[in-house]
Amino acid sequence: MKVEGIVAGLDLGSTRTCAIIGQVTGDVRVSGVKVLGVGVSRETGVRRGVVRDIEETTRSIVDAMRDAERMAGVQAPDLYCGIAGEHIQVRTSDGLASVTGEEILRADVERVNEVATAISLGPERDLLHSIPQEYKVDAQDGISDPVGMTGLRLEVQMYLVSVQTAAAQNLRKSVQRAGYRVQQLVLEPLASSLAVLTQEERELGCALIDLGGGSTGAAIFKDGKVQHVMSLPYAGSHLTSDIVQGLSVTQVDADRLKEKWGVAYTPLVDPDESISLPSTPGQGVRQAKRELLAHIIHQRLDEILGLVQDEIEKRGFAGNLPAGIVVTGGGAHLPGIVELAREAFATPARVGMPHQGISGLVDSVQAPRYAVPVGLALFAAHETLQSAADTASGVERLISPVKRWLQDFF
Repeated sequence: MKVEGIVAGLDLGSTRTCAIIGQVTGDVRVSGVKVLGVGVSRETGVRRGVVRDIEETTRSIVDAMRDAERMAGVQAPDLYCGIAGEHIQVRTSDGLASVTGEEILRADVERVNEVATAISLGPERDLLHSIPQEYKVDAQDGISDPVGMTGLRLEVQMYLVSVQTAAAQNLRKSVQRAGYRVQQLVLEPLASSLAVLTQEERELGCALIDLGGGSTGAAIFKDGKVQHVMSLPYAGSHLTSDIVQGLSVTQVDADRLKEKWGVAYTPLVDPDESISLPSTPGQGVRQAKRELLAHIIHQRLDEILGLVQDEIEKRGFAGNLPAGIVVTGGGAHLPGIVELAREAFATPARVGMPHQGISGLVDSVQAPRYAVPVGLALFAAHETLQSAADTASGVERLISPVKRWLQDFF
């Protein structure tokens, strides 16, 4: 059954595929989503943000979407899909345009935005997001929206996020084979930010770290805008590999041990506590100190967070993020992750769970691993409302690399 105002977000991770179907609520200024259905498949053909097996990925999409549609009782429309991985690249670009009228019009802003995005991204790369950082009118800088101002010279500093063409095409192909169509691809850390960050955190300055299964994404926010995004090729799968090597267990058993007994901060574990390891015909019954498991996890996560801290320092934000660190994604489920983040960054930290702008089956998505799909649904809701508002006012929606409302989000 098709119902008006239905949106769907699809998170294709390395360890699971998650789909969320919701109904749009609110208006353009304050949009939201009523969660109607959630579907999860543990089968996935994606590794480190790239489709490695189209057939397996297609099956995971079918399974997740089937469960979500069954729970929601509605058919999903086109999907908003998350994308991540080390193939993501970012850069800044400046645009300059002259103002022809007495005051700056929306058309002038669109024109200068197009100048900033009309650059070569390199071979086999597609533009994913183009986000205005600030505008400058003549000698006045730091302007977020120049429409209506008076000036002769309009400049923009644009933040460009691009993806590998093949990675995007294979993701779209997998979704198409599952019987759906990708409406838009959204960078996963940006999608997560819509679900877990408050406006105060964006304004004061914070870093959002999305600890996924195949890659770790991060985004730095300051003055209400995203200032930098990054993707690291280290994540939950590396924790599992370390446990395999350190405790001589299979990968499946390593995942189970991590989920049941894993702790991200070694000092939280009783040194005398022991855990049972899976037995094999050759090894028999074994035990290990839980502290050893925690130490393995602690060391790898500390390394990953250290790489994020290096990037924060490199970008000049060290000591300049008063709202601290927000950790989300599957890795944020581990006990002690907040304590580890506080120690690694010497700043306040919290776990980011979806809570912004959602209603309905909220309990079904109250976990860090749902930050991306919930954020994708919120992204879709805002675009749906913006499109409806443009149609109602008789304003033709501008086809541009820069969405008019994108800067409101990011």
